[in-house]
Amino acid sequence: MPKPFKEWKVLPHGRLTPVDDNILTVTGDIPMPVGNMKRRMTVVRLRDQRLVIFSAIALDDEQMRAIEAFGQLAFLIVPNDHHRLDAKPWKNRYPALQVIAPPGALNSVENAVHIDATRGDFGDPDVKLITVPGTRDREAALQVDGPNGTTLVLNDIVGNIRDAAGFAGWALRMMGFAGDEPHIPWPVKLAMVGDKAALAAQLSRWAEQPALKRILVSHGSVIADDPQGALRKLATSLG
Repeated sequence: MPKPFKEWKVLPHGRLTPVDDNILTVTGDIPMPVGNMKRRMTVVRLRDQRLVIFSAIALDDEQMRAIEAFGQLAFLIVPNDHHRLDAKPWKNRYPALQVIAPPGALNSVENAVHIDATRGDFGDPDVKLITVPGTRDREAALQVDGPNGTTLVLNDIVGNIRDAAGFAGWALRMMGFAGDEPHIPWPVKLAMVGDKAALAAQLSRWAEQPALKRILVSHGSVIADDPQGALRKLATSLG
C-alpha cells in the first residue's frame, strides 16, 4: 500500500456514476506491488444538500467540479486505516470538511490527517454512519435509506473483485482479495475481525432489511443481485 499522499495526486480513474438520486460513485486505480487494484469512492447527498465523502479519491478537475455542483462538501469518512491515501489532500483542498474515522483506526489515520470525530451524526435520519461490530472498531460503513430503497456502503470487510485478469488478477486471488462471489478477504479477516459472531450478527441484521437494493464495496463490483442473500452467505462463512 502506498504511503498517504500529502499533495493532490490524480491517479487513473473513471467518471462519477449515479447509483440513486442522492448517491454518486467512482472507481480508480491504486498502485500495488502486483499491479493496479481498483478502489471506490462514494458521495452521499444529505437532505440539506451537504455531502458525505466515503473513502476519498483525488479526481481530475472536471470530476471534482461535478462533486462541487452536486452539493456542499461537509464530511470526509476515512473508513479504516488503509483508506487514508487521499485524506490529507482532500482536507487541504476543502478545509471545512469534518474528518471522521472509526475509533479503532484513530491513531493510524491521525498519522496522515487530523481526525475531528470518531462518530458521526449528519442530522439526517436517512444516512447513518456505523462502526461495524466485530471489527475491533476499525471499520466504518454507511447506510443510506431513500424512497428507492436502501444502499449499504461498505469498505474492506466485503470484497467483490471478480474481473481481475492476468498476473495481477492471479495474485489478487492468491492473496484473497479477488474471487467468484462476494466474500470477506482472508487478510481482512485475520487483521480486522476480532469477533466473528458480532460481525455475523451485523451482516444478518442488514440482510433482514427488505428495502436493501445494493451494496457498494470499496474493492469490486456493486452487489445488486440479491444483496440480502449475499449478506446471509457472508454471515454463514464466519461460522
